[in-house]
Amino acid sequence: MPLPNDSRLTALSKDLIQALDDIGGVHPGFRPAHAKGAMLTGVFTPSLDAKSLTRAPHAARESTPVTVRFSDSTGSPEVADNDAAASPRGLAVRFHLAEHVHTDIIGHSVDAFPVRTAEEFLEFLRAARASGPDAAKPSPIESFIQAHPFAGQFLQTPKPIPSSFARESYFSVVAYKFLTDSGTERFGRYRISGAEGNHYLSDEELKGKGPNFLFDEVAERLRKAPIRLRIGVQVANAGDTVDDVTKRWPEDRQVVDFGTVELTELVPANDAEARKLIFDPIPRVDGIESSGDPLLEPRAAVYLMSGRRRRAADQSSDK
Repeated sequence: MPLPNDSRLTALSKDLIQALDDIGGVHPGFRPAHAKGAMLTGVFTPSLDAKSLTRAPHAARESTPVTVRFSDSTGSPEVADNDAAASPRGLAVRFHLAEHVHTDIIGHSVDAFPVRTAEEFLEFLRAARASGPDAAKPSPIESFIQAHPFAGQFLQTPKPIPSSFARESYFSVVAYKFLTDSGTERFGRYRISGAEGNHYLSDEELKGKGPNFLFDEVAERLRKAPIRLRIGVQVANAGDTVDDVTKRWPEDRQVVDFGTVELTELVPANDAEARKLIFDPIPRVDGIESSGDPLLEPRAAVYLMSGRRRRAADQSSDK
């Protein structure tokens, strides 16, 4: 995928990567956010309802190979799993449709995002970095939150630590347009959860956990049985805002069962393979399209730029 031919978007994406680097430090070969992760492989099986939502190929096929990446939140590959900064957790799913043909779902474990646009997110990151203990009051982040109340709600949203990546829920945050062969169009947001349901640890339970306990748990879980995830799509009603992540839909909205992922193996040479894989928040597949959300294009550009940087670091280390 080529970089966008848009100087403004390119500059904004570079600034976002720099802002993430300024907060988390530069770790060659790793992502500037969600640096610590584990990749697994398996199969996606669509539900009977999936074809009623979209004509996308993986909704009609009997099954599709997938690669899934679970991750902690920060830009440090050394962050401890029991560190509060490691939340929200990340989840990315790649559907391998054909050789060099794929579509992805990217989500995290909070059904929200602090701001609507990439420009606001850049301002948010810069304000957070400038708000150390010695910052004058009101601090830059306090001023930002006053002007952007939803960001404050996001920061205050409880982010408990799960007992397993497979016992957590993940949300795409942005909405997508789903299209059928008959021309029906509906907007929806992905929701992914473990088949066993959510389970979180108390402060007392966390005291006995090591810094890599979630990743160790995934490996141990796979030795016993496959990991199963359920994918649903919360569908918007007429009149619901579909291009603003700060406008959440009521919980009474229909959730269509999209299908099940069954994960059976860890990817060997995880860090090396993670450097190669660049997820894409824009679907780029017939039957699923952008909703027009302003976060999508800048986010895709950031993923591509940071991915190319990872690959360059990997090639440099091989010399």
